[in-house]
Amino acid sequence: MLRSEGSSDGGPARSRLPRTVIALGLVSLLTDLSSEMIYPLLPVFLASVLGASALSLGLIEGVAESTAALLKVISGAWSDRLRRRKPLVFAGYSLSGLARPLIGLARVWPFVLVMRFADRLGKGLRTTPRDALIADVTPAPLRGRAYGLHRAMDHAGAVLGPLVAAGLLSLAGVNLRLVFLLAGVPGIAVLLVLVFGVHEPAAAPVEAAAVQVGFRADWRRLGTGYRRLLQAVAVFTLGNSTDAFLLLRLTDLGLGPRLVAVLWSLHSLVRMAATYAGGRLSDRVGRRGMVGAGWAVYAAVYLAFGLVRSQIGIVVVFLAYGLYFGLTEPAEKAWVADLVPARLRGTAFGGYHGAVGLTALPASLLFGLLWQALGVEAAFLSGAGLAGVAFLLLLRVPPGRTFPGNSLKDPG
Repeated sequence: MLRSEGSSDGGPARSRLPRTVIALGLVSLLTDLSSEMIYPLLPVFLASVLGASALSLGLIEGVAESTAALLKVISGAWSDRLRRRKPLVFAGYSLSGLARPLIGLARVWPFVLVMRFADRLGKGLRTTPRDALIADVTPAPLRGRAYGLHRAMDHAGAVLGPLVAAGLLSLAGVNLRLVFLLAGVPGIAVLLVLVFGVHEPAAAPVEAAAVQVGFRADWRRLGTGYRRLLQAVAVFTLGNSTDAFLLLRLTDLGLGPRLVAVLWSLHSLVRMAATYAGGRLSDRVGRRGMVGAGWAVYAAVYLAFGLVRSQIGIVVVFLAYGLYFGLTEPAEKAWVADLVPARLRGTAFGGYHGAVGLTALPASLLFGLLWQALGVEAAFLSGAGLAGVAFLLLLRVPPGRTFPGNSLKDPG
């Protein structure tokens, strides 16, 4: 396994998070700031500047997200075999930081496709090793808090990015291309933080019996509890379609584009606060209860989106949707770390991200087909129903910290 940051006895101070966790949170904040300076403006840029069609946009985003999902599976197992996380994390952030702002130089839409592909390639390369590294440096009793802080800072970047882009566009002489190019500035800061702020713990010696012999053997060693958690997550994600459908529902009920944009920012603020608080709470009350509560909130929100007709009511429900992320995002990742051997955390997080990423596409297709064929109520009710089925599957998963070496006293 990998030894945690901390004192000479191998264990960090219980009362505070490791510096590497805080540095990785700052990295995610800056990365999302850069990304969200571009992403909300990309459809407008493609349509109005490059003359691309809606089909082109769909192809670009489909290729981008599928690439990220597949590579997340591979990069985790790769980091386990290297027994190093930071090189892959640094390479992933570097690739994205270089490719993302170059979209501003595009003259034809296929160039955007290539840059988005490279950007998501970087995301797939870095995400799983980064999540495993957070577990490597954080003691078990603080893992929920660590993932909560990381996700909160990530959401903070999502709040700031569009605001920075809007502020830049209000200046004389600033157009979309220049905004995209300026998005490279936070990317440079990301690399500096990674070099000077992120420190990887030394790898402990690996016993002969624990030498990796292949993916199948590693998969078996991850344990039944982990595989049951993945099954539940996959079923839940089949009912968890893209948030674009929620925004479309807001528009259908008469909310204008400006109000929807404001609500999205407020929603991100709720997510930011909820993920930090939820991560800390999961360390106290347990992972299964937190994830179960989050999925119950999700089911209630989707039921309400299918049934509520008033604008005030749907606004309240949409903001409450942010609570679901706070209850589930940190707890799910901490739970994965709790259930598996430390030396296979990369492989475990790769399976987790793969289950989420590879079921997200059929989830959105299913939701769209139901909306078109049976109506909006049926589509949202299906999401709530699948969340209910997933909740039942969740009851079969051990509550956490069951794997030897992942106890409360062991920093992992």
